[in-house]
Amino acid sequence: MFKKLRNRFLIVNLTTISVIMLIAFASIYVIMYLNVQNDINMNLHRIADYQQKGPGEAGHPGSADGIPPKENRPMEGGNPPPERSISFTVTTDASGNLKDKDSKFMMDDEFYTAALKEALSIGKDIGRFTLDDSRWIFTVKHMGEEKIIVFLDITAQQNILTNLIYTFTAVGLLMLIILYFTSRFFANRSIAPVREAFDKQKQFIADASHELKTPLTIINTNADVLLSNSGDTIGSQAKWLQYIKSETERMTRLTNDLLYLTEMDDSRTGMIHSRFNISEAVENIILTMEAVIFEKHISFDYDIQPELTVQGNSEQIKQVVMILLDNAVKYTNPKGAVAITLKKQNNDVLLSVSNTGEGIAAEHLTRIFDRFYRTDTSRARKQGGYGLGLAIAKSIVEQHKGRIYAKSVVGESTTFYVQLP
Repeated sequence: MFKKLRNRFLIVNLTTISVIMLIAFASIYVIMYLNVQNDINMNLHRIADYQQKGPGEAGHPGSADGIPPKENRPMEGGNPPPERSISFTVTTDASGNLKDKDSKFMMDDEFYTAALKEALSIGKDIGRFTLDDSRWIFTVKHMGEEKIIVFLDITAQQNILTNLIYTFTAVGLLMLIILYFTSRFFANRSIAPVREAFDKQKQFIADASHELKTPLTIINTNADVLLSNSGDTIGSQAKWLQYIKSETERMTRLTNDLLYLTEMDDSRTGMIHSRFNISEAVENIILTMEAVIFEKHISFDYDIQPELTVQGNSEQIKQVVMILLDNAVKYTNPKGAVAITLKKQNNDVLLSVSNTGEGIAAEHLTRIFDRFYRTDTSRARKQGGYGLGLAIAKSIVEQHKGRIYAKSVVGESTTFYVQLP
């Protein structure tokens, strides 16, 4: 699926860029072609006018092929033909026989005859032909029964246009090769988050299914036991009913957590944010948990800076504190210690919850906020956890534009930090 997505991205990208390059190159070529043709026509006309009227008598340059030259200015005093242009003129009689020739360059008589033959074979007053690997343009001036035919070598101009096509082709191909690999690289990078989200979604569904499968199996087994002893009284089978009730409550908590996470992801919770006293909120949670901590014979210490306030939802922040404190109590070693602090740090409020215990290995620290992720599955199940508590805490903190992270020293302690603006 992702390979198809990447290939589609490549095709669309390369097609779009190819069309843009084609339009750009074609536009440059057309402009260049028109300029070259205009220069050729102007030079041809200038030579023809010079030969027809002689130096100092040349008039206004009209186009030899009916296309007016770009710079249509009168040649006062008669402009001589361009010195860099290779041109010559032949004069013929009414039958097309060569009578005279005029050229600044030494050429064989056979060349004049061949050029005249090519021009007459075209049968037009202007045309082009190739002779001895050179490209020529000619124009015919009718002078009574005589004809004056002016020839101009345009090989250099034609080579410029041809080289321009080769250059555009080479540049275009090179650009396409570079763009292919560049687009492939960025396509892979673009779909990486989608792939990661898809993989997480698949893992989430698999984990949720697994978590639901276990209590369902227990319920089904206990129901079978009840059915096999249908003659017994309810009181005698209370144990099996209690198992079913316990697993049903476990499934209820799990589905509620999953629903809550889904709502957090979709931002449909409709949270009402207001400024509230987070110091009081944390102290209320501490009062709630004090009894549990006392029963477990855990040392507890807290340091709450009073009158600290944050913008957000008081109940959700309390839920975060409850999750972190509950985790700290669960994973504290016997006769261990739990500590919670709340203080102002620059413009933010920093909450830290730490506990002594086995700690969390470095390879787990970056993943403990993933859904259903547990560093020790068997121990987590024994504690009644699903691996969703920290994921919920992270979702809440991120909704409050805050940050949650953890630090741990294996074999000593673990500390969770919540930083709220």
